[in-house]
Amino acid sequence: MIAGWGPQHRDGLRPVPGGVTAARGFDAVGVTSGVKASGRPDLAVVAGRDRCAVAAVTTTNLVKASSCRWTDNVAAGGLARAIVVNSGNANVCTPDGEAHTRRMAEATASLLGAAPEEVVVMSTGVIGVPLPIELIETALPTAVAALAPDGGEAAATAIMTTDTRTKQAAFEVTDAAGRRCVVGGMAKGVGMIEPTMATLLVAITTDAAVPVDALQQVLVSAVNATFNRISVDGDRSTSDTAVMLANGNGGEIDLDMLERGVHAVCAELAHMVVADGEGATRVAGVRVTSAASAADAERISRAVATSLLVRAALHGADPNWGRILMAMGNAGVDFDLANIEVTCAGVTVCRAGVAVPFDAEVASAAMSAEEVEIVIDLGAGDESVTTLTCDLTPEYVSFNADYTT
Repeated sequence: MIAGWGPQHRDGLRPVPGGVTAARGFDAVGVTSGVKASGRPDLAVVAGRDRCAVAAVTTTNLVKASSCRWTDNVAAGGLARAIVVNSGNANVCTPDGEAHTRRMAEATASLLGAAPEEVVVMSTGVIGVPLPIELIETALPTAVAALAPDGGEAAATAIMTTDTRTKQAAFEVTDAAGRRCVVGGMAKGVGMIEPTMATLLVAITTDAAVPVDALQQVLVSAVNATFNRISVDGDRSTSDTAVMLANGNGGEIDLDMLERGVHAVCAELAHMVVADGEGATRVAGVRVTSAASAADAERISRAVATSLLVRAALHGADPNWGRILMAMGNAGVDFDLANIEVTCAGVTVCRAGVAVPFDAEVASAAMSAEEVEIVIDLGAGDESVTTLTCDLTPEYVSFNADYTT
């Protein structure tokens, strides 16, 4: 894992299997409804056996999916019973999008004995194509009947679009008093990833007892430090959604420890998203250190991580530090060039804003690893931030050139 990514330490955290159903009291399922022409699984349900506290963060894109608006309203109500997700169709910019989102919630709710306003809806896939809602309504009874505590893998598979593998993580959390809970989750997304809450969907569950307002704070804090610090292509989706359900089955736990567990799950999932980026061959962590403020560090880190020239150099394992300084200079942050030091994969390539002697072949070999760290020392303070990105490859371009044709 990239240095500086995730919680500062993982004391009290133990990885466990099960993903989104690792926590007690949650079931999941993934089935084929026919929305995807390929016949692959495309409909998932995650359900609590009891009503849960719910928190949500959705896209800031002004072209916002109806499912995101629906989910915002569910979260505002504070309680939810289930999450229903379809893949293969984003249900965005279609004449009946709002009605189809409501029908997904209503159909799921009726089968679970819940209110429609207690069902989170997520949709992902192609924009502008009407959602074949009848296929989903027909498949939902079979899906709900098959809900099971070992259904996390099937659900994680059913939410994929261009993903090449499922993305799941879970940790058991133990606080100083010995109280325990489990936090688990699943995610999908490999392209259109520049969240600032992207075809990024995240579902997190826990059996901890958490008040709704505290749950929202925990989720926002974890999302800001993870999913809001990754980029595959600089494009923010219409459908970004991160939702968390807490059923309280495990009782209360120290809130700081719970937040660390949620952060760890989100960090694992976010890393998986970048590593599976469309066409990606390596992950890069752009770590800005010694910044005057966290805001400065984040703006510079993001500017470098989203630079197409920097990402092209990553693909070529080229320690082209001039491109890094170029991107820094476009971040809108004042810094003293004379204080800047840059290292690429452990090789110092720039100090005091100018080149230092280094072996280009050694640096290039180091940058050929599957994970690369770029460290930018601003020499201005004590704050640091890491943003994850991936290399820009010809495969990314060719894939997205032919996405709908």
